[in-house]
Formats: sequence, structure tokens, C-alpha cells
Amino acid sequence: MTIAVTGATGQLGRLVIAALKTRVPAADIVALVRTPAKAADLGVAARAADYGEPEALAAALAGVDTLLLISSSEIGQRVAQHQNVITAAKQAGVTRVAYTSLLHADRSPLSLAVEHRQTEAALTASGLPFTLLRNGWYTENYTLSIAGTLAGGAVIGSAGAGKISSAARADYAEAAAVALTGTGHDGKTYELAGDDAYTLSDLAAEISRQSGKPISYKDLPEADYAAALAGFGLPEGFARAVASWDVGASHNALFHAGRELSTLIGRPTTPMPVTVAAALK
Repeated sequence: MTIAVTGATGQLGRLVIAALKTRVPAADIVALVRTPAKAADLGVAARAADYGEPEALAAALAGVDTLLLISSSEIGQRVAQHQNVITAAKQAGVTRVAYTSLLHADRSPLSLAVEHRQTEAALTASGLPFTLLRNGWYTENYTLSIAGTLAGGAVIGSAGAGKISSAARADYAEAAAVALTGTGHDGKTYELAGDDAYTLSDLAAEISRQSGKPISYKDLPEADYAAALAGFGLPEGFARAVASWDVGASHNALFHAGRELSTLIGRPTTPMPVTVAAALK
């Protein structure tokens, strides 16, 4: 069985490749990337594949049995790009597809959910057997900016007291590897999230505890948070989108108590404090 992973040199893709290599021979894994030379350190075969080039995708998928479609990072272009991959997969004779969707994509209020819903519909229409890996938030989404948090003395956001069931990116990568190499996953939809939920106030308190510095949570109106993010250098449109996702989190859009992720990977998910500690090192 040959397993291919799109976006294999991305942050999630690299972790998926590593997790797959603990389960199947490296010779059975194919990294699909825009620039194969950048995948040399992955230790698996790499093929040139671009979400926006249908003909190249079909060639890259030749001989592939199982495909992990990691969602594109280009918000606004995802539906067409994902459709290109799905069409190419069907043409190449791929027999299984797993897709990294969004937690509760079918009913999530987050603007991100729209393209995921459309991709899920495209998979249904394709007739290909598929598995939906509806990933919740990565804890790294918050710890990535921990240097700024320490410098400013606060975690800022618009999530209020909303509960966030995040997990480490590596947890989601392991779940993907399980779904790609195991049986009984066709037709399944997994709502994947961390075992333990926390608020941004809890996150601030944990950063304060571990760093020894006074860190508070400053809850901002959506427009003010978007303006702050733009001030930090984010493009204005993306800053507004991030702020809107935080507002969604205030209504528990990022909360899920089903423990499907830990069940799938066979161990507890990585606690938020562990990811905070890694970011502080």
C-alpha cells in the first residue's frame, strides 16, 4: 500500500510523515510537495504536486492507494484547490482519501468552516471512500506568540470565557497516521480535540506560572483585537478573520468533550501546559 501526503513539508505534514514512518516502511510513503528538494530530509520519496496544477497532481498520484489531503493554507482558494486534488485522486485510481477538516465543520460558526464544508461535499460527490479528520485548534496557535505575550505582559483576544479544547499538532498528526494505516475508518467522521479544555485566562495563568512573570488575559472587542493584530503586522483581512474566530471561541466553537482524538491515538492528548513549556524553552 502506498500512502501519499499533500503539503508534506508543512508543519502538520512533516509530523504526519514522521508518524507514518513508525507504522509503515518509508518506501510506502510519498510526500507531495511543490518543491521536492525541500522534502529531502523527510526520508521518503517526494513528488512535485501543486494544489493549483491538476495535470501535475494526476501524475503525482500515480500508483497511490491512500491519500491524506491536508487542507490548503490559502484561505479563499481552498475549494478549487481541494477539488483539483479530489479529481486527480479519482483519475489516478486512489482508493481512500482522508481529509483534514475543521472541528464541527458541519455547524461551526467560524468563517473557516465554509470551505471545509464545501470540500466535504466534494468528497461525498466524488464517490471515493473517505475519512474526515475534523481537527480542532492546535495549542501552538497560541504558544507561537508566547514571546510577544511575555513582552507585553498579557494574552490578548476576544474569546471571553469560551472553552478551548486544543491539542498539540503532533497529536493530530498521529491521528492522521492511525487513520491512514488502520482499517475501519472509511466513512467515519472524527471530531478531534484535546481531552482538557481551558480558557484564555487559564492560558495566561499557566504562562505566568511557568515563566514567573505576571501575565494576564485582556479580553478585547472584536474590532480592537483585529486592530491590535494588524498592528503586529498581520494583513488586515487576516487580522479581522482571526478576531472573528476568537469571537466564535467565546461561544465555545472550539470546545468538544468527546475525546475522540485520544481514543484514536490510544493515549491522552498533550496537555496545554506541556506545549507552553516547550514554547518557553
